[in-house]
Order: sequence, then structure tokens, then C-alpha cells
Amino acid sequence: MSDPAVSRTLPFPPSGADGEGAASCSTDHPASRVIREILARVGDKWSLLVIGLLHDGPLRFTEIQRRVDGISHRMLTQTLRSLQRDGLVSRTSYAEIPPRVEYAVTPLGRSLSEPAIALAAWAAEHHRAILDARAEFDGDDA
Repeated sequence: MSDPAVSRTLPFPPSGADGEGAASCSTDHPASRVIREILARVGDKWSLLVIGLLHDGPLRFTEIQRRVDGISHRMLTQTLRSLQRDGLVSRTSYAEIPPRVEYAVTPLGRSLSEPAIALAAWAAEHHRAILDARAEFDGDDA
């Protein structure tokens, strides 16, 4: 029998020992294709970093690129465009000389940034244990 407290916190019913329970990513779910696309977007290498960075306020393109170590100009452009398309980030152009463009998290993006920041905090808290587990695993292969 499933735990009712867990059912209230998950966006889908948990699978039981008998395999029942339709996860949101199951092909049985009517929005499974869109859900998988969204998970792919937020699970890529750069999107959560950009959303987390914009959580504290709008930034210009060059400032985002400076703060996200290793991202190329082209990849940041693609990431921002995809986040805009999904409604997670907004782009505001100001008619100034020189032109100024700022990116900001939308309310929908803010609803994602909070769990993203929590995930980053979890990674920071547990990175040592993960590194130790990797070392132990890799030592088994040697």
C-alpha cells in the first residue's frame, strides 16, 4: 500500500510493488511528450544555472556569460532563446544608445528557480559523499 503523505507531495502516484501508478513521464500520461521535453530543457547543462542566476534579478547578456563559467556566446544565446520560448525567462530591450537588453526570470521561471536552488544546495551539501562513492566505485574497476 502506498504512503498517502508521499502521494500528496509527488506530482504523480508512486509506483507500487505491483507496477501500478502512472508516473507523469509514462507514455500513458496524456502530456508525456511535453513533460519529457520540459525535463530535457531544465535538465540540460546550462538552463538551471541561468535560471538560478536570474533568480536575484535581471541581468544583461554579458553579465550572465561572465557569471556562468564555460558557456560560449552561442550556447548562452540558444539557452536564453529556449528558456524564453518555454516562458521561463523574459527579454527586455531598451531603446538606448548603446542598446541594452536584460533577461529576467518570469513568474513561471521563478517557480522553477526555487527547487533548482534547493537542488544546488543539496549538491553542495552532499558533494563529498558523492566524490567518495565515485572513488570507491572507480577503485572497484581498477
